[in-house]
Amino acid sequence: MEDELSTLFKALGHPIRRRILDILKETPKTTGKLNEYFPEVTRYAIMKHLDILEEGNLVLVRREGKYRLNFLNAVPLQELHNRWIAKYMQSAANSLLNLRSLAEKRGGNLTMTEQEQSKVFRIEQEVFIDAPREQVFKALTEQSSDWWEFRLAPKGVPSQFTFDPSPGGQFIEKWGDNQGAVWGKVYFVNAPEEIRLNGHLGMQGAVNSSYTYRLIEKDGGTLLQLSHHASGIIRENWEQEHTEGWKYLLGTLLKNYVEKNKL
Repeated sequence: MEDELSTLFKALGHPIRRRILDILKETPKTTGKLNEYFPEVTRYAIMKHLDILEEGNLVLVRREGKYRLNFLNAVPLQELHNRWIAKYMQSAANSLLNLRSLAEKRGGNLTMTEQEQSKVFRIEQEVFIDAPREQVFKALTEQSSDWWEFRLAPKGVPSQFTFDPSPGGQFIEKWGDNQGAVWGKVYFVNAPEEIRLNGHLGMQGAVNSSYTYRLIEKDGGTLLQLSHHASGIIRENWEQEHTEGWKYLLGTLLKNYVEKNKL
């Protein structure tokens, strides 16, 4: 853990690298596009900065054809927060995504505003979990009710989660008599390596949303990769809220749950 923090601090230690993270927070960029933000810096220098950010796991690279697309990975920042900041704060609740209240705010008729427009977002994150891949996969699916904190049930109403990790299976929250919400429906599964779902995840209206978990064996543990794609009538703040929500769910809740209960 200390070695990982040292690498992370190194990655954050240069103003150009911090500026790159600010840019990628808005949207993923190719290396060439990033270079345009720094006319005084060579492309080679930007590539070196990206290499250091990648070593710190703050940047994830996804190849699309001949292009290298760079994504912000916010999970290490969540871990840094947990290690150095959270214990000195009374509460971090204000900085966390509250999907239930988001869903409540979206009730009623849909109207197009300056904050609501047809667009696409894509979130890429990864987190290392010190546990076997099979155990992580089981926690993601069969044991999701033990750590998945967000709820769509009305405030004060208890709910239960079930997750059937088979083709056509559902990740579903139920409360009351025949009331509930589908958080995802499985359309591909190759246990324990990968599972893909369609699900709105608190968004309402004309939205297509899908998310994928990939689990890679690494250094005696599991590298969990998340890809979340959404398109349609998307409010301006949804991408940031879901980025923060995934960071908290996977980088804090799931990681802590699995490592605490490691076999």
